[in-house]
Amino acid sequence: MITFYGASWCGDCRRSKRLLDELAVTYTYIDVEKDASAAKKAVEINGGAQRIPVIVFPDQTHLTEPSDPALRAKLAELNII
Repeated sequence: MITFYGASWCGDCRRSKRLLDELAVTYTYIDVEKDASAAKKAVEINGGAQRIPVIVFPDQTHLTEPSDPALRAKLAELNII
């Protein structure tokens, strides 16, 4: 399962969500503005950096603020697309 930590005001989040949706990738979206514990978890995943989106993959790796090509490459690497 892919977990996506983001916020509605975040342009990079909207872009990454749009790509995942266009590719018909299933993911769980967690709004860090509405869930303080999720915001804390996203910062923890990032080694203390307060940056979103944070996208966690089934192999427990993650990407933070990925470009579309980087996100697409990771999905291909994991045979998700």
